[in-house]
Amino acid sequence: MGFKCHAALVTLAAANSEVLVQFYSQLLGQPPQTHIPNVYAEFQLPGVRLGIFRPKVTHLEEFAYTGKSGMSLCLEVGDLEAAIAHLDALGFPPESEILTASHGREIYASDPAGNRLILHKSG
Repeated sequence: MGFKCHAALVTLAAANSEVLVQFYSQLLGQPPQTHIPNVYAEFQLPGVRLGIFRPKVTHLEEFAYTGKSGMSLCLEVGDLEAAIAHLDALGFPPESEILTASHGREIYASDPAGNRLILHKSG
């Protein structure tokens, strides 16, 4: 049967959540709309909200980084080369050359917590 979803939110967990908040603030060029330091931050992006939270001490092991996951945060950009230069300036250069996919050109990178980023330009 299912249920009716009213909104979608992607969340990233990190023991040092402020490192991710600073990274995404710089990457996206905007501060979070909501920010409770060392607890929760939320960015409003076109079509989705991105939340970053620090798990409670009793849940740190559950959210511990154990390597690459299947989750990817895909961000569509207008200028892929400028996005690559921005990642380089932040100290998180892409992990791949520019790839050509059926939906356009893309690169893979990671945020400070090891979450996969895919930046792509349609076309």
